[in-house]
Amino acid sequence: MLLEALLLAFLLGWASGQESQHMTPEEKTVIRNQIVEMFDHAYGSYMKYAYPADELMPLSCRGRVRGLEPNRGDIDDSLGKFSLTLIDTLDTLVVLNKLDEFEEGVRKTLKDVRLDNDVVVSVFETNIRVLGGLLGAHVMADMLRQRGERMQWYEDELLHMAKELGHRLLPAFNTTSGLPYPRVNLRYGVVNPLSRTGTESDTCTACAGTMILEFAALSRLSGEALFEEHARKALDVLWEKRQRGSDLVGTVINIHNGDWVRRDSGVGAGIDSYYEYLMKAYILLGDSVFLERFNIHYSAIMKYISQPPLLLNVHMHNPTVSVRTWMDSLLAFFPGLQVLRGDLKPAIETHEMLYQVTKQHKFLPEAFTTEFRVHWGQHPLRPEFAESTYYLYKATGDPYYLRVGQSIVEKLNAYARVPCGFAAVQDVRTGTHEDRMDSFFLAEMFKYLYLLFSEKSQLPFDIDDYIFTTEAHLLPVSLSTTQPPCQANATESVSVAHEEDLFTYSCPSAQTLFPNNPSFAKTIRDGYKYLTGVGRAFNSLPVREIELPLHDDGMEPVEFLKSMGISLTPLDQVALGETGEHKGVYRVKLVAEMSHVPEEEEVVPHIVQLISPPFLGRTVLTAGPAKFGMDLTKHEHGVKGSIMKASPYTACGPIENAEQLRGHIALALRGDCMFAGKARRLQEAGATGIIFIDHREGSNIEDSPLFQMVGDGEPTADVTLPLVFLFSREGALLTAALEEHHNVDVLLLPKERQLGHDKPEKPLGMNIKFRLAGEGGGAKGPTLEFVLEKGEMLLEEEEEEEEQDQELVGDATLQKNCEMASDDDETAVCDSSTPTPSPDSNGRANAHP
Repeated sequence: MLLEALLLAFLLGWASGQESQHMTPEEKTVIRNQIVEMFDHAYGSYMKYAYPADELMPLSCRGRVRGLEPNRGDIDDSLGKFSLTLIDTLDTLVVLNKLDEFEEGVRKTLKDVRLDNDVVVSVFETNIRVLGGLLGAHVMADMLRQRGERMQWYEDELLHMAKELGHRLLPAFNTTSGLPYPRVNLRYGVVNPLSRTGTESDTCTACAGTMILEFAALSRLSGEALFEEHARKALDVLWEKRQRGSDLVGTVINIHNGDWVRRDSGVGAGIDSYYEYLMKAYILLGDSVFLERFNIHYSAIMKYISQPPLLLNVHMHNPTVSVRTWMDSLLAFFPGLQVLRGDLKPAIETHEMLYQVTKQHKFLPEAFTTEFRVHWGQHPLRPEFAESTYYLYKATGDPYYLRVGQSIVEKLNAYARVPCGFAAVQDVRTGTHEDRMDSFFLAEMFKYLYLLFSEKSQLPFDIDDYIFTTEAHLLPVSLSTTQPPCQANATESVSVAHEEDLFTYSCPSAQTLFPNNPSFAKTIRDGYKYLTGVGRAFNSLPVREIELPLHDDGMEPVEFLKSMGISLTPLDQVALGETGEHKGVYRVKLVAEMSHVPEEEEVVPHIVQLISPPFLGRTVLTAGPAKFGMDLTKHEHGVKGSIMKASPYTACGPIENAEQLRGHIALALRGDCMFAGKARRLQEAGATGIIFIDHREGSNIEDSPLFQMVGDGEPTADVTLPLVFLFSREGALLTAALEEHHNVDVLLLPKERQLGHDKPEKPLGMNIKFRLAGEGGGAKGPTLEFVLEKGEMLLEEEEEEEEQDQELVGDATLQKNCEMASDDDETAVCDSSTPTPSPDSNGRANAHP
């Protein structure tokens, strides 16, 4: 099987010829119509099964109403009982030329939506989705009204609603620093005793720094300067708090004193749209201070965070060190932002890396490692990759990006479509669905896909007259001239020396960057096409047939194997021909040296065993371990204790029931903050252990791969409690037992110890190192030789029985003889034999936090 895997990689990578990327207008029309049909299926399902609820539950075919469904933690902070999906979708209807549906949607919004609900919502999410949605819909309604054909009845009602919502968000800015609280009660604000919020001390950088587009547009359109003033103040604070040595910002900041709580710096979750809004604030408002700040940050990003094609988080105070070995899917927006700046080469590189990951996993996992393995398997139908694909096509005109968009459309239909809409993917490894269809799927995904396959003449308005917010809502770039800034809301420009480049004050065209080179994008992409080992299918070749075009310098296969992570050492003679100058395909040997290494150890399952009456040990819940805290495998009898829910349940703020929690094993909900932060708070409160429960509704051990919880990038030696993780369904059994019996004792320990089984022994695997060898060249130790004759090569595998099988990684069986025949029937036989490796249980943790 290992031979087959290696050969498959060669087959995929060395396919002869390339399929033309050109797409005819007829093909584009077919795909565009397909996108409209998909939108109709998603939007129609929401309106039929969910409206006026905030979101559609596509598996249950009903609406998600906050308070009536199980709490999902911070995800539910987007829901405010204000028909979120409808408002978020309104301007998409205009882009897709569904003007009747748009007018009907506006009437429904004015008739049914209330903004004074007694509900605590995310300031960030409500701003970008609801306030942005209302403003984008108002801009579209006003544009249609001015044309004199539609919306003649409209009298700026959506703008009035936007102003009301803006005033309901303003109490969040009542802090010492000017940074907003992360949450606000739509009816009672923050400080009111009835608000049920206002105790938070931290917010994310993006949460505070992603207000300026919506708030400035609201100020310019309404004439009330207050909104823009607060958004500018928040940006000023973040700028002042940047690390002056690196010009980077952290991920989480204290809203009262401005101290950084999490100092890891990247371009993904927690920071992403802060950088986006600096650039776009300059485009929308024409204020050069935002461009100056963006350029300084961008230089720092490209110096420290960008490791093409990767974008890796670093420590803001020590930016030469990466703080984690994985990336989150939200950074997929960044190539699109680089296009706006005109920096196309790194945009093409990172986008191609992301595309290779989608080809390997069907969708972008919520997080993936630098080896492109799944770190977090969720995919909630995020649009950022489609967004960057659209920008790159607009910048390059390369039809390759149309094919990328086509693959997005096909995968959504094949793997996310369900009878009542489109369902998020709970884990890309298993393909299981989650009962959610977030509003951004309709607000962003269909907008970018439709625009990708549309000509400007096919749109109901000129798309270049508008800037996209981070939620893809449309704001007119004319705001800076037709609606002058309100008095006293300008930001002072502070001169900071930085190196300027070609992109500092302009976005040069592709012709300027790559003169007389229409294939420049392909040239850049080709260096990254085999990053994940996944290439293009080899056309119509029989099974196990292989063609290896090893040319005169021998470097193409060398680079390909290096891209697969296989190290090669060229020997003195690479090509065997009549002369070293003769071009063509030559007979060479690939010698594989094998060394025995332990296979990576799988995640060790743990359990939560209910031992108090009436359970008496008969109820056992499978749990995941943590990579930090107490190592339960080293405690023979595990850890016993009574369980109690933490308050707040997420354990992301000061623990309110610390006195009652002392001496108990705490139950805490996943979400809102990092596992390590929760653990430290609960440990300080006196808990003797922690059981984390997944906030993703319906997740369970049967459908979801077990993973190990990881820390927050900071040292975690201070956390000494035992920590385990239960999926939602198993956690519900535990909380139900607590509610019914009030006093429940549990035992935390490794599952294998409870079952009385010894730890299974792991077979040894093999590392294979390839060398290019001259004819007659050998290798020391057990070897596996591939002998390639000039011309087309055919590899055949023949099985022979032996007393003992030879095992490779993944339980692959090494075939004992292989035979390669050339076209002229010359054959060279290669044998491989190696002692059966002895099992060894020592391995490394293979965690998927």
